[in-house]
Amino acid sequence: MSLPSPQEQLPLLTSGSNHLVSAPELLKKLSENRPLRVKLGFDPSSPDIHLGHAVTLRKVRQFQDLGHLAVIIIGDYTAMIGDPTGRSKTRPALSPEQIAENARTYQDQIFKIIDPAKTEIRRNSEWFGQFSYADVLKLNSRMNVARMLERDDFKKRFEAGVGITLTEFQYPLMQGYDSVMVRADVELGGNDQLFNNLVGRDLQKDDGQEPQVVMVMPILQGLDGQNKMSKSLDNYIGISEPAIQMFGKAMSVSDELMVQWHPMVIGETYNTERHPMQAKKHMAFRIVEQYHGKDAAVSALADFETRFSKKDIIHADLPQFAAEAREYGLIELAEAAYKNSFEITKSRGDIRKLIQQGSIQFAGEKITDPAARITPKPGDILRLDKTHAVRVS
Repeated sequence: MSLPSPQEQLPLLTSGSNHLVSAPELLKKLSENRPLRVKLGFDPSSPDIHLGHAVTLRKVRQFQDLGHLAVIIIGDYTAMIGDPTGRSKTRPALSPEQIAENARTYQDQIFKIIDPAKTEIRRNSEWFGQFSYADVLKLNSRMNVARMLERDDFKKRFEAGVGITLTEFQYPLMQGYDSVMVRADVELGGNDQLFNNLVGRDLQKDDGQEPQVVMVMPILQGLDGQNKMSKSLDNYIGISEPAIQMFGKAMSVSDELMVQWHPMVIGETYNTERHPMQAKKHMAFRIVEQYHGKDAAVSALADFETRFSKKDIIHADLPQFAAEAREYGLIELAEAAYKNSFEITKSRGDIRKLIQQGSIQFAGEKITDPAARITPKPGDILRLDKTHAVRVS
């Protein structure tokens, strides 16, 4: 199969990106008729890769489908610092044991999206683990403080008198140096990574390399519709979550957010003529299909219809919730069910509102008194909201 020409590849590869440095440089590299080395880095700061990460991984796959090579950096060394991007304070450092455990899960997850046959996996401990203190000082000499304070998050913290550690200043330098070590032709990332990626260009120029093309993708908003998707904010869908849980979370997305999610998550323009509920089911189906296959998507849709559309929740395949044989306050019980069955942290205030709105049902009865106390028995069903319900075990 013949591949598109460089002139035809350019609009395909740049579609959907937020910022590109630069189109003429990318066209020049494509015209060299060789596989480009397309870098994308992940810090294993948590065990899950979510749909926000998948936006950029899908762009990597697009490069691979046109014959290019993905160079995936597992930032096992930079994770010990923690990316300060978007942070209002210093991020807690992870232990080597936490990093190693998280990194083990990444490879299987990314290969749900990208082609392993066209992928080179690197860990930046390969080079940073060999650094002497003199090497660190030499790398630091290639950047000045004024340039660092051009970063929006650093600038805001500095002006607000919020501490910035010198360790955090190392992060953009280290990410940039990764590009030097793997001789990246292109670096991809989220929109919030633009500064770090441009540092990579500068360091490559200093090292006598052709600077990488920088392409950043838009940031996917999380389930809350307010913040970027993040595990720490508990507003994410992990690409390895069970199909039914994935479908249910996707169905909780607001109608307004679907306009952004359709093109970014499933690669389709939002159809304004379709009823919002049908559009949401279509989107949830396609998300599950991408990561679990069509059969799992069909089953997840059927389960959702059983639980919520047909109101036949008794026969639905619900998550099991192991409750103790004692009396609970309804707020306490709902809080535990969210956390233990769905890994969702709901504040007691939020649960109180759900109860007052009539969203929470126990054993088929709607309960609107936040002070209610109940004693669950095996087989009882606790419906938490429109898309979450559990069966007591």
